[in-house]
Amino acid sequence: MNRKTSSNAMASKAARALNSNGSSKIQKSLAASVLSQRSTSKQTGVAMEDIASRVLQSNKYSNETKSFAASVLSQSNVKR
Repeated sequence: MNRKTSSNAMASKAARALNSNGSSKIQKSLAASVLSQRSTSKQTGVAMEDIASRVLQSNKYSNETKSFAASVLSQSNVKR
């Protein structure tokens, strides 16, 4: 099990993204995952790992969306 958690700064950014009308659906999904990982009992699922990986490899997403994706991936299951 991964023991990493989302930082206060990342959680704050994620909360703002969730409340913003300008955030895309994918950004909100990643932001929700970041917020759910504020405790160590949560870790990234396989489907979210795949989405986050695709976001990081694409040129069409903002730096903020990519930072959420990176945070999500850093909290994935270390055995996968």
